[in-house]
Amino acid sequence: MGALPRRAFCEWLGTAFLLAAVVGSGIMAQRLAGGNGALALLCSTLPSGAILAFLILTFGPVSGAHFNPAVSIGFALRGELPWPTTMIYTVAQVLGGLAGVWVAHLMFELPVWQFSSTARTGAGQWLAEAIATFGLILTIFGCAERRPDAVAYAVGLYITAAYWFTASTSFANPAVTIARSVSDTFAGIAPAGAPAFIAAQFAGMLVAVVIGRWLWRERMSA
Repeated sequence: MGALPRRAFCEWLGTAFLLAAVVGSGIMAQRLAGGNGALALLCSTLPSGAILAFLILTFGPVSGAHFNPAVSIGFALRGELPWPTTMIYTVAQVLGGLAGVWVAHLMFELPVWQFSSTARTGAGQWLAEAIATFGLILTIFGCAERRPDAVAYAVGLYITAAYWFTASTSFANPAVTIARSVSDTFAGIAPAGAPAFIAAQFAGMLVAVVIGRWLWRERMSA
């Protein structure tokens, strides 16, 4: 991997691109779908999954292409990422997510500074976020163990699927959740609902760390 400043920059830039894609495609989808919510969600899903594959292939060799505090902290808990680096990654990811949202607003000529009014809350939504994040982290751990060359495609495909089988449409990322709270668009989440989503995401990550350690015990003890 590259030096820490380059790695942190990749985490910032990659997360910015991710949020620009998530929010920008949501805005475009809502404008083109003519009120058809299912079509708008489909139009937003495909770019989100596709850009994840591109970002991981592009930035993975430099930073590991986490773009997600839950991923970085998960690797830190496994002893595979130093905690000081994890904290730097997390800050870069959150700031990158905010930058990506604001760029999306500028591209579509919307007010840069705004807060979402879309309520996303309730036990079903929180469970969905825990499951979405659990599946994402386990996908990454499993592919890193046996097929590291497949991580980019597996993550992109998993998120594409999780958009549709989770009640929350699979944020699965605290940086994404924070960033989407400052966008009153198709992808937004009201700021009041963000803390519970983030708590559920970290809960899902912790379960994935435990199960991943059990499933791939031989490598962890090597």
